[in-house]
Amino acid sequence: MFRRKVKKCTYDRENLKPVIRSSICTGEQVAGFKNIHTGKFSAVLLVRNDGDLKEFLESYDISEADIATEY
Repeated sequence: MFRRKVKKCTYDRENLKPVIRSSICTGEQVAGFKNIHTGKFSAVLLVRNDGDLKEFLESYDISEADIATEY
């Protein structure tokens, strides 16, 4: 009934790509952005469930096909 509003954010689409980092041991997932040139990862959100991932995708206007998973 009362949904939390999703704040629209932006990122540098030319230099950053959306990535989910997943731990092989624990399965912990972190959503963020990886710099294409340097490979540096910037964490944005700890993904605890599907709702967190959906919120991340909606807030940055990313489709599920555009996001990569790294282990």
